[in-house]
Amino acid sequence: MPWAELKKMDQRVEFAIKSLTCSNFQELCRSYGISRKTGYKWRNRFIEQGMAGAEEQSRRPHCHSDELTESVVCDIVRLKQAHPNWGPRKIRIVYGRKLGINLTNEGQALQGASADRIPSESSFKRVLERSGLTVKWVRKRSSEGGRLSSGRKGQRPNEVWTVDFKGWWLGADSTRVDPLTVRDECSRMLLELRAVENAKTDTIKVIFERLFEAHGIPDAMRSDNGPPFASPNGLLGLSRLSVWWLALGIDLERSRPACPQDNGAHERMHLDVRRELQAGRIGRDQQAFDLWRHEFNHIRPHESLGMKCPADVWVPSTRTYSGNPDGLDYEGMETRKVSKSGIIMHFGAPIFLSSALAGWDVGLNPCRDSPLTEVRFVNLLMGHIDPATASFRPASAGLKLAESSEIV
Repeated sequence: MPWAELKKMDQRVEFAIKSLTCSNFQELCRSYGISRKTGYKWRNRFIEQGMAGAEEQSRRPHCHSDELTESVVCDIVRLKQAHPNWGPRKIRIVYGRKLGINLTNEGQALQGASADRIPSESSFKRVLERSGLTVKWVRKRSSEGGRLSSGRKGQRPNEVWTVDFKGWWLGADSTRVDPLTVRDECSRMLLELRAVENAKTDTIKVIFERLFEAHGIPDAMRSDNGPPFASPNGLLGLSRLSVWWLALGIDLERSRPACPQDNGAHERMHLDVRRELQAGRIGRDQQAFDLWRHEFNHIRPHESLGMKCPADVWVPSTRTYSGNPDGLDYEGMETRKVSKSGIIMHFGAPIFLSSALAGWDVGLNPCRDSPLTEVRFVNLLMGHIDPATASFRPASAGLKLAESSEIV
């Protein structure tokens, strides 16, 4: 046996003997530079096998699923059927208990018992996979839908409003309750908490018209990438609702797909809605929603506001709402009205842009150093028209007027 191996063996024997009488096992492991898991392994091997237990052992698996007996495989399958939501690690621990062996989370045996009689966790996993008792999770890649965002945060009231759906639940009469929430990011003022009958654009637009009339217009609106706030398959992710916001002079701030932390404070407020309204503390109808919103805004102190209430910080917006603009101003550009089908005419050729822009004017600006023509909606560069092929090339999300080519 090589000298280095002999030295390791002597250290293991020395450690095992000391561990039988020491009062602080953790400190003993630290003095030998090993973890408690390794320390228990050395001690248990010495107790069971004596000096032979201190020798270096093969790292080959003791068994694998191909070598398991039929009775063992059946026991594993029965345990999985009894606990369909458990994984192989939990199933293995329960299997060990049936044999009188208690296992730690790391799969090691306790109280000197040997775990060699229990198949490895990977063997349990293979048995369950081959039995068709596991479901492989496939993570779907989220679509950004042309996400528009500058990363701005609300530093003053009405700089950024946030909007989202809480997530539906069944009411007392088994009807669907789907709350829409609108909140001022800076002051935390909950401007709207309403159970809507559906998430259609026309329904949500009526609610925002009422909000704008009562509180004014914010500088920007933060939402997720789902309808009706956005259209994952639309041009720059624009929906009819977000196009209307842009026409009113409201910038769009969209969170990243599958990243609720981008709107974390709003999601935290939704947790309170679930705990108190969905749980039925003060009721689950619209009257209860209004009472809870008043409590949230005027009574409940907020740590993020220095224990002030949102109503103590928030003020209405100075940007008043007077309905849809009569027209959009594109100084120095030609304008075209988008048809109901999302088409404009350019040199006699139909160019499809987006049905979300239907009824609105867009600006056309020939590029100085290129035969292409820019297409703009408000302050967004939507893309370019190539007159040679009579085709439209969408732009990357978020390109604004200052980032475009020069205007002729």
